[in-house]
Amino acid sequence: MNQQYLLAIDAGTGSIRAVLFDTLGQQIDCVQEEWEHREDPRWPGSMDFDWKSNWESAANCIKRLIEKTSINPKSIAGISTTCMREGIVLYNKEGKEIWACANVDSRSTDEVAELIQQNPELEKTLYRESGQTYALGALPRLLWVKNKLPEIYKETATLGMFNDWLIYKLTGILAIEPSNGSTIGIFDLKKRSWNPKIAEQCGLRSDIFPPVVECGTKIGYVSEHAAEETGLAVGTAVIVGGGDCQLGTIGVGAVNPGEAVIFGGSFWQYEYNTANGNTDPYCRVRVNCHAVPNVWQYEALAFKPGLVMRWYRDAFCQREKDIAKETGEDPYNLMNIEAEKIPAGCYGMMCTFSDVMNFIQWKHASPSFLNFGLDAEKFNRYTFYRSILENTALVTKGHMELVQASTGTTPNAVIFAGGASKSPLWCQILADVLNIDVKVPIVKEATALGAAILAGYGVGIYSDIAKAAKACVKWDKIYSPNPSNHAVYQEMYPIWRKTYEEQLHLCDEKLLKYMWIAPGLS
Repeated sequence: MNQQYLLAIDAGTGSIRAVLFDTLGQQIDCVQEEWEHREDPRWPGSMDFDWKSNWESAANCIKRLIEKTSINPKSIAGISTTCMREGIVLYNKEGKEIWACANVDSRSTDEVAELIQQNPELEKTLYRESGQTYALGALPRLLWVKNKLPEIYKETATLGMFNDWLIYKLTGILAIEPSNGSTIGIFDLKKRSWNPKIAEQCGLRSDIFPPVVECGTKIGYVSEHAAEETGLAVGTAVIVGGGDCQLGTIGVGAVNPGEAVIFGGSFWQYEYNTANGNTDPYCRVRVNCHAVPNVWQYEALAFKPGLVMRWYRDAFCQREKDIAKETGEDPYNLMNIEAEKIPAGCYGMMCTFSDVMNFIQWKHASPSFLNFGLDAEKFNRYTFYRSILENTALVTKGHMELVQASTGTTPNAVIFAGGASKSPLWCQILADVLNIDVKVPIVKEATALGAAILAGYGVGIYSDIAKAAKACVKWDKIYSPNPSNHAVYQEMYPIWRKTYEEQLHLCDEKLLKYMWIAPGLS
């Protein structure tokens, strides 16, 4: 029997990637191109998506991957897609793209403020139906198009997300799937489909919504035109994918209710699977459809841990960077070795930069280091470094407790993936703070693997998404909590929460700056 392959196309915030897997879930190769989402100088905070050049990049990645691996394109059994969430594309009645923005777009502050002013309670009502607030959803951006680009709005016939756009370019078929579609904010969470009533309540049209097709469904085949552009074989099956976090959870084997994942990167996401689409009574945490049918996810985000780490490395760790340049070692590894010598709790010092999520009133104070002394032996740059690691773990503890308060359940272990999981020290601190096992998978391309699993399921290679995911995932290491360190963090946690509360109060009083504040809040 000829070898078969599965192709994942991953449209991330900073790059587009084509990743090839075999049917056992092993990555064969990957080709990546960076892309940029440029600000329109007319609109501060805007982040436009260039669909013409970005499709050229996507097609080029696929073509280069086929050339690089020397595979026969006909040996690709199925293709699926994944992408950054919240980015949207608008199409006219001829099916041509007419406007698009990336997920980092923040031009709709005025629209959010207007919605809040018109009806202060509407956001809570919409959250209970959709699991979304104005903070991250695409809904305010659609209002912005209506207000600022009325001709575009009038011309709009339908809309889609970026993974849907990739499928459309491959097959000519436009539909939307629940995992990414639910993040728009116009979905009925429990029905996993559009809720036109939400659009009408916000003054939006309800006639621009494409059909909803569940993740893992075979939607079409590579067209002749797409085959010419990409090097793929005409007639290759294309399978509905999903949002990056949802497919990432499939890629690390978190496919059943009660399972949890932490993705540690520039931002940290805590994802907890549930068997229903119930929302938090206090609107504190995001709820999305999972890419696994009949499963949903609570999602809590920690702001900028990876970015704070990068800032600290570049600002204070030039020595480690120089050594790393000479030896090929990762500078973070060098910093970890020294930070591991610092006791849990950093002698009482704390770092604050990201609060526990409050989706309906989402604010973060500017970063601070608190409660350190003028003892250079204790409070050196490695102490400060470790306090950043500890702060992120404390935020995650808050997120776990937040989800537990909403669901009544908590995981007995958590999967940790993403760039941060490469740090053994960070993994151990996380285990110590949470007081549960932290499991680190071998796979590094979890999101792409999730797309490949859906592709394999859609063409019948796998009979079950959950079984396929479990079979494909292998563990690198499992970290168990240190009881004495956990006791330190248990004592530290309420102090940190109270301290952060006071910092936010000072920001509200305009005495300190916010690190970030959701659109429309003041």
